[in-house]
Amino acid sequence: MSFVMAAGLVPSVSAANAETVPVPPGISTHAQASALIDVTSGRILYSSHGDEELRIASLTKIMTALVAIEQGRLDDKVKVSARAFAKEGSSIYLKLGEEMTLENMLYGLMLRSGNDAATAIAEHIGGSEDGFVFLMNQKAEELGLSHSHFMNPHGLDAEGHYSSANDLAKLTAYALQQPEFKKIVATKEKAAPNPNESWDYKWANKNKLLRLYEGADGVKTGYTKKAFRCLVSSATRHGQQLAAVTLNDGDDWKDHARMLDYGFKYYPLVTLAEKEMRVHEQPLQTGKAFVYPLAEGEKGQVTNKLVLYPPVRPGKLDSSFGIRGSVDFYLHDRRIGSVPIYHRSEANSNGGSSGTASPAAPSSGTMHTNSPVWLSVWKRVMSHLF
Repeated sequence: MSFVMAAGLVPSVSAANAETVPVPPGISTHAQASALIDVTSGRILYSSHGDEELRIASLTKIMTALVAIEQGRLDDKVKVSARAFAKEGSSIYLKLGEEMTLENMLYGLMLRSGNDAATAIAEHIGGSEDGFVFLMNQKAEELGLSHSHFMNPHGLDAEGHYSSANDLAKLTAYALQQPEFKKIVATKEKAAPNPNESWDYKWANKNKLLRLYEGADGVKTGYTKKAFRCLVSSATRHGQQLAAVTLNDGDDWKDHARMLDYGFKYYPLVTLAEKEMRVHEQPLQTGKAFVYPLAEGEKGQVTNKLVLYPPVRPGKLDSSFGIRGSVDFYLHDRRIGSVPIYHRSEANSNGGSSGTASPAAPSSGTMHTNSPVWLSVWKRVMSHLF
């Protein structure tokens, strides 16, 4: 059991004042579908036809790279089969029977969009292309990408192969948490050993935004005759990383620059809790900081609740690793995040120090237990919070 009350870390706003909260201006693109996401929080900041299921061309390779990184070993040798060697479309010109490390092949996949690399990677990781596609769809299901289905690892047009702008934004935000993926897609140029020639492979990234946009650090271009121009980009400024997606966009470079500018300007990261912040006058403090992208005026609409866990009984093993509850944050009644809380004495024994949070507002939270011990704790906490 646990009980909930206001934590008093951020202010709230009345319903009357909420009506006057400024709203960011609109934005549009030339795309059939588009989306903009804050990478850290996963908040979609803008979406147009975001759930429409469309062809995605080589944006497919975002999933290919992610699955390969998670399922394979970067120093594995990947051998080029006849099927990979003969793959049509964009290529890094691998030779039949050639062997290359998985890591280098991933660079060829993401920088030059090599369909031969995609097929070789799929066969190496999945045992066959079909086996790898199964892993791709399994990962999509795991990530909750309900408007995505994959039929191949490269993105050549195929019936039943599709995704959406929103799904690709979520996939990209997840993939960018993977250090190896993040490093690869931010690379402008890469050299790799070539066992068949006296010269090395040298790949320049097709993503022009890496050279044109301040802070750009990814992600992938795509094109087929049926999907048209597709692009996923990312950029980081002032510690905030955003990712933009457009599908079927004839002016994608400019649209992405405008989308990223829009996100940085109107949805900057706001600190809602500092690490080791004291929860009012209680012997409790937050275990980590919490930041979230908020438009002007939204911070006043954020509410928070303190959730306390039952105390560990004497002689019982503490399986919570010292966590005594959490502070949960809500925007428009939707939970947007949570931070763990600890007793200050336990946290300080690990070298912590504490700040002090603002006083809490009244709460209608209740405790669902009749335990005399919990009643005593509840009364003590409530007396200091209000």
